[in-house]
Amino acid sequence: MAVKLSAFPKCYLDDIAGRRTMSVFDWIAMARSLDADGLEMYDGFFETLDDPYLDRVHEAIHDAGFAMPMLCCSPDFTHPDADWRQRAVEREVRMIEVARRLGGPGVVCRVLSGQRYPEVSRAQGLEWAAGCIEACLPAAREHDVILGLENHYKDGFWKYPEFAQKRDVFLDLLALIPERRHFGVQFDPSNALVAGDDPIQLLEAVVDRVVSMHASDRYLAEGTTFEELRQSDGTLGYSPNLRHGVTGQGLNDYDAIFRLLATHGYSG
Repeated sequence: MAVKLSAFPKCYLDDIAGRRTMSVFDWIAMARSLDADGLEMYDGFFETLDDPYLDRVHEAIHDAGFAMPMLCCSPDFTHPDADWRQRAVEREVRMIEVARRLGGPGVVCRVLSGQRYPEVSRAQGLEWAAGCIEACLPAAREHDVILGLENHYKDGFWKYPEFAQKRDVFLDLLALIPERRHFGVQFDPSNALVAGDDPIQLLEAVVDRVVSMHASDRYLAEGTTFEELRQSDGTLGYSPNLRHGVTGQGLNDYDAIFRLLATHGYSG
């Protein structure tokens, strides 16, 4: 079974969701020339969550010949303030509804753990993040949406890196949430590199729960070694020494990644 590809406008993220110099409709029009099956969305792209506006987005996506297979959301479930966490849950539940409206049944809605606040311990962060994700699952089941937990670096508009950025914390959080039908892993091998982890080893540990995947690539700046990145604390993020590159020509071994996914019947 052929794996379908979608595109995400990473290079225009600030233009669409930050500076607002480009609209999501501008991006959809630009994407018509792409050889892709779908267009992935980000919750910051939307000017409003009113139904008529969302229906316009849905119509534009489908008129351009695409599906909307995934909505990237960045809930902050580790915030020290309980009211903030509750609002994050309510926001994620709303985005689950938006994902279903734009993508239909089986669409993936991304979840994150939250930011790595200095004052929040590992144990406390795991408890809060797992509890908040569990609180979102009834809505996911109701709308037949799959929550995809990403091994992320950080949302582009966050101050602190992802709480569950590193492999051990990510796996601990995943183990706390046994749901399999409406919850799984949104895997990004490049984010594993940023964290100083081995993407193949992480994929081997989660491959039976992968529901979607981001395919990007990175390469090292001249004079930088991979071991230097591995010895970091995992908070380098988009370091100038770790650069975006053409997918398949960087540090990720995509032949090995795709073989592993195919062996486990991945078709997301």
